[in-house]
Amino acid sequence: MTSLYDTPHTRTRDDLSAHLDAGLLSPVRAGTPVEAAVGDSAWLQAMLDAEAALARAQARCGTVPAQAAAAITAAARADLLDVRELALAARETANPVVGLVKALTAVVAERSPQAAEYVHRGSTSQDVFDTGAMLVTQRALRLIVADLRAVADAFGGLAAEHRDSVMVGRTLALHAVPTTFGLKAAGWRRLVLDSVERLERVADTGLPVALGGAAGTLAGYLQYAGEGADPAAVLDGLGAAFADETGLTEPDLPWHALRTPVADVAAALAHTAGALGKVAADVLVLTRTEIGEVSEPQVAGRGASSAMPHKRNPVLATLIRSASIQVPALAAVLTQCLATEDERSAGLWHAEWQPLREALRLTGGAAHTAVELARGLVVRPDRMRANLAVTGGQLVTERISAVLAPRLGKTAAKELLTQASILASRTGLPLCEVLCDNPQLAGILTREEARALMDPSAYTGTAGSLVDRSLRQE
Repeated sequence: MTSLYDTPHTRTRDDLSAHLDAGLLSPVRAGTPVEAAVGDSAWLQAMLDAEAALARAQARCGTVPAQAAAAITAAARADLLDVRELALAARETANPVVGLVKALTAVVAERSPQAAEYVHRGSTSQDVFDTGAMLVTQRALRLIVADLRAVADAFGGLAAEHRDSVMVGRTLALHAVPTTFGLKAAGWRRLVLDSVERLERVADTGLPVALGGAAGTLAGYLQYAGEGADPAAVLDGLGAAFADETGLTEPDLPWHALRTPVADVAAALAHTAGALGKVAADVLVLTRTEIGEVSEPQVAGRGASSAMPHKRNPVLATLIRSASIQVPALAAVLTQCLATEDERSAGLWHAEWQPLREALRLTGGAAHTAVELARGLVVRPDRMRANLAVTGGQLVTERISAVLAPRLGKTAAKELLTQASILASRTGLPLCEVLCDNPQLAGILTREEARALMDPSAYTGTAGSLVDRSLRQE
């Protein structure tokens, strides 16, 4: 039976747009800078950059003519190759580099037949792919870090502005004790800066070139260096030159089967997504109709419901949270790929590619989305003050218990406050009235003292000092 959708047009259509992952099911990264930085064309260009850098490094070491390296570099342009054809060809070789080398060689040969002999000289697919992957990662991390710094700056501004804006502190979903919005924003800032630190450490020192040859011995590179070439000189010279040409680091050992660089990237991305997810989760709670202490920036048409005209859904926090759930799972896949076999893995190396790309673009999308959220977040101190009164003074029972403990004994004070809180909840009376009417407190706690103790703004501990100290630190 012919499917409704099985028309001649859909059966034969094979243009690039038909296979493009446009982000329809991943709106958090759709249209963001990181999406372009890790797309198929960007990945293809990064592998071509690796090929060109390798040729230039070999030219610096005297094993490739300088003119050939220049010709290879000039031809190493993604727009000269068909990314879809390379993807289809990769089905026959299990990686895209074999087809890439063939296509690049053909382009070079059209311009300089002599230079074509030096394409991919002594190299192997994994050297090119892994170096390209590190270039893609480096470029994506720069975008992510820039966005995270903007987010941290915005949260720093909120922390300073609302240093003393008192709000309900909630634990296990319930009102606990007073805190300040400034302290909450300072906490968000700290998490984001922690992510910046991790990402920058990886970007600065943890993204190496891949240079191992077929089985991690560099035998091919040494062979092409010529008879009598010093292995140590080839190793040191080529490795340093390749690292310099790419802007990546030089590893101590080939890492074809030692996947620490990818695992480190995964861990840093998981932390970043989780940090942003914490912010999103808090915003989603605080923006609830019955709480209303913050709201996302209002943009015409954003957050509209398909069925309920009155709704303005918290889209930005929702998108960020969706990424925060996915990235740690992708990072787990990448970490599992540490357990490779032999000198190169069949399957585990290949399993890294899509999760790494997806983790980069989800995290990058979340970071870019968080910039708008942080800069435009609307804070409502009036709603915070109103919510402080919801429990009728029970928010400060810890304080009153501490005051009464020396007068009644710790156990007796806690029991009295527990029973008073139950009575206040059952009757709807303010806790202050319940306490002042309690005969056990006659002559022990005056009505004026009770009222003073009930002021939530007088029980925020060291929140202000914590904010000040945090904002002094980068």
